[in-house]
Amino acid sequence: MAAVEAGGPVPDYEVAELYTRGFCVGAFGHCWWQQLGQPDLSLTAEEAAEADAAVAAELGCAAETVAELRAVCSIDMLMPSDKEEDPDVIPEDSSLLTLRIRKKALERREETIIVDRACRQETLAYEMESHAIGKRPDDPVDLVEEGELLLTLNIFYPVIFQKDLYKSAFFYFEGIFYNDKRYPECRDLSRTIIEWSESHDRGYGNLQSVKMEDYTFNDLSLKIGFPYLFCHQGNCEHIIIITDIRIIHHDDCLDRNLYPLLIKKHWLCTRKCFVCKMYTARWVTNKDSLAPEDPCFFCDVCFRMLHYDEEGNKLGEFLAYPYVDPGIFN
Repeated sequence: MAAVEAGGPVPDYEVAELYTRGFCVGAFGHCWWQQLGQPDLSLTAEEAAEADAAVAAELGCAAETVAELRAVCSIDMLMPSDKEEDPDVIPEDSSLLTLRIRKKALERREETIIVDRACRQETLAYEMESHAIGKRPDDPVDLVEEGELLLTLNIFYPVIFQKDLYKSAFFYFEGIFYNDKRYPECRDLSRTIIEWSESHDRGYGNLQSVKMEDYTFNDLSLKIGFPYLFCHQGNCEHIIIITDIRIIHHDDCLDRNLYPLLIKKHWLCTRKCFVCKMYTARWVTNKDSLAPEDPCFFCDVCFRMLHYDEEGNKLGEFLAYPYVDPGIFN
């Protein structure tokens, strides 16, 4: 595709610690395939003998010692002696020091998690990230192919929240709108933007519109760390940033059906406008004669419509303060 001409196959950082120059995702993967051998690309877990030999070489000990460590530290040793007991419950009289330490840590976390929001968020992120590690599909047909690229994306929440009513949507990457046209009712949401850009010389160059379903990420030219756009529902916009691209390995989730895989979800704790219930609050009022609550929160539009006339004169009695919602930092 034309966007490939924007950059080479190897990402070169244009602005330190911000984003790279554009590069073709597929060509980037091909470069790695040429440099790596079959053992590096293999999605087969290491055999026990090979793993023992690698551990012995790393620790500088005999193979017998590694075998003994494997037996002592096996999963069976972590299970309760009585099979009737709950495997999630750590016994009080465990002989393993690691289990005793973990039991204390779990008890401490259970006490803290009641009041510590940061601890709850960290626990949720860990559980989500570890849910599909090394997971393989039941059907071999759904196994991810060796050498496939794994992209990590950050998707930012929009300012306004809407219900899922329309199927039309598009991604915007490097001057190209990738419109979702899989369904008959889908519309080209980018048409208005392209016409606006072409109506005057606005400096955006030749914006293009293509069908999303005709392309994969391997066909695209992208920048790591650069903000792109996903738009749906007509005007609900999400900033998308690609944070990492790498070759998949056997410790990743290998079940194709589970992708796209959600590994982290922020705690979306935003306070909505009391009037429209849609936009994030920008103002908070006290002793407000026009509000049913004290304090009361408003978005910028509702605040000005309710508290000021057309000439900008104050209506009623109230104290108003700018409000920065902590949810916008998610």
